[in-house]
Amino acid sequence: MFDFSLGEMLVIIIIAILFLGPDKLPGVMIDVAKFFKQIKKTIGTIQDSLEQEINATGIKEEALAYKKELLKAGDDLKRNTDMTAVSNRLTSLNDDIIGDAEKTKAPQSAPVAETITFEKKPKQENTDV
Repeated sequence: MFDFSLGEMLVIIIIAILFLGPDKLPGVMIDVAKFFKQIKKTIGTIQDSLEQEINATGIKEEALAYKKELLKAGDDLKRNTDMTAVSNRLTSLNDDIIGDAEKTKAPQSAPVAETITFEKKPKQENTDV
């Protein structure tokens, strides 16, 4: 955390003894140690919170991916079970089958119109010999 050499620490201690005096120095050193311990604990808590948040973000992304898959499957199921769409598909299939059947039939000539009269028809002679 802090890179102090032995010489630097001795200079800091000498300056602290000069400003605080030998009677207050032990109490101040304890307070400083408690302060650094509290900072270290706070940093550890922040790290744990960040790791949990990062893990929660990953879990949220997985949950969203599963949600998208479920919604897609639901839409597919709804589309496949929609009776209107099934009816339309069957109707178009029926039309296709009827259209194919009509294409394969021999073309028929137009029906001959027969006139109805009350006149006698001449007898046809039998020409079978």
